[in-house]
Amino acid sequence: MPGDSNDEIRTSLEQHLKAWGLRRFTSDRDYFAWQQRTFSRNDLDALHRAVETRRQGGSAADQAFYDLTAQPSLIPALYSQRYDYYLEVGSRISAVLDPDQPILDAGCGIGILTTFYAAQHPTCWVIGIDRSSASIDQARRRAKELGLDNVRFECYDLEKDALPERYPAVIATHVLFQSERDLGVPSRSWATFDRDSDPLTQEAFEARTGIGPRLDRLSVALAPGGRAILFEKARLLSRRIPFQRALAARGLFPLLRPEPIRYASVEEITEDGPLYILSRGPASFLWDEQPEPDEGAQLDLSAIMQARGTDEAPLYENHWPSAQVAWAQLPARQVVREVTRDEADGRQLHVEQGLSGDLMYLYVANTFDQRQLVVVEAARRGMLEQYYREIVGENS
Repeated sequence: MPGDSNDEIRTSLEQHLKAWGLRRFTSDRDYFAWQQRTFSRNDLDALHRAVETRRQGGSAADQAFYDLTAQPSLIPALYSQRYDYYLEVGSRISAVLDPDQPILDAGCGIGILTTFYAAQHPTCWVIGIDRSSASIDQARRRAKELGLDNVRFECYDLEKDALPERYPAVIATHVLFQSERDLGVPSRSWATFDRDSDPLTQEAFEARTGIGPRLDRLSVALAPGGRAILFEKARLLSRRIPFQRALAARGLFPLLRPEPIRYASVEEITEDGPLYILSRGPASFLWDEQPEPDEGAQLDLSAIMQARGTDEAPLYENHWPSAQVAWAQLPARQVVREVTRDEADGRQLHVEQGLSGDLMYLYVANTFDQRQLVVVEAARRGMLEQYYREIVGENS
């Protein structure tokens, strides 16, 4: 309800997920054991076929997958894998919704979060749309069972169908990107995180990932003065930058600081988002095209040397973007060997082994924003030499 604290919203959402039959698991073993008990062999075979077909790509395969997963008997065990996703994302979105304005939930699926928004905000209309007719049918049934009279569900395909109305609030979570595996747009070189502002590259990205036409339709559906609430798989800088540029090109800018969200898929931790709260009004925050801040940017060699032990661990190891800053701070770097080459997947890779005083380092960087710096005592150079050979594909 309006004015609820985030803790109260989360408690309500947990009760809502329970009403859908979802359970929270922290053990893959327990989760898959429950799934095995719940699903028949035919269910499992059909799911495996649908997953494999979906991996090959195409909107028809994607729709067929969601049609299959909308079967009532599959929902509890299948969707419980996303329990934390619903909890973390749904509670945040519900907290920023205006209880007196209509809400469009695009790509609502079977309506798990859509029905929650309607239950939390009974004084506003909530409209859920999805291209899976089976999902829409299931959403309608569940809304009726939950006694909700302020929500309706319609079958629309954002890729093809223009929306008939305009809405003060438009929600899209894990909807706009058609390709989860697309790496995005590479940086100018391995030595920078900056990207060229090339219209053709941007256009190709939007077409390749499917966000162009979907974002166009959502943008048109957003009423003047309204807010778009988006949460996509855009955590990688190479995806985040062109996604933000696509938003900016449609006049959408952040009202609140975009929030990356961390949640569990049973045992697997997902770093996702960010969650964007956007409007066409004056921007409260400018778009940020730099890597997320992380620890380890300042390289203190004196402290590293004093803290060294007798185990086999490196003196220093950093797998974050700040590894580039730490690498640049290494004093009197002497490159022993290095290679820079173009990889088959389109990235430029740089691998460098060198000396810094009586220390040896290995630095790896590529144009999809991956950085790694490992520092050891020079006497242990064999470890880094072997690592270098493994990365560049040299025989021992």
